Amino acid sequence: MENKATEEQILYANLLNKGMLIGLVGLVITFVVYGGGILKPFIPIGDVQNYWVLPVSEYLEKSGMHAGWWWLSNLKFGDLLNFLPIAFLSAVTIFCYAAIVPGLLKKKDTAYVVLAILEVIVLVVAASGILGSGGH
Repeated sequence: MENKATEEQILYANLLNKGMLIGLVGLVITFVVYGGGILKPFIPIGDVQNYWVLPVSEYLEKSGMHAGWWWLSNLKFGDLLNFLPIAFLSAVTIFCYAAIVPGLLKKKDTAYVVLAILEVIVLVVAASGILGSGGH
């Protein structure tokens, strides 16, 4: 018996691949901007190693950075610009799940529709930080 991928699996995989490629290009570009000194960094490159060893709370306090989406208002700094493609890569899965919902609805695949929508909701809520937990 031959297993074939469903239309939704192929759509998900294609979007994930394109998103990964866009994110990778974004990472390379923002690294060149940061490493090449095109934009001034928030933390000088020579001082970065002094912050890497600190616990997060101490890092935030000593660097003057803030938790959450604060970096989004500071994209004028080369080191914070690097967060943009990272956030994009983190969101690609959300886009992939959202994209398969119409096909699942058309097939009347209720269980998978519910699961895909719940997945989108959970990922969006987690990324938003509104619950006050998570990495930022």
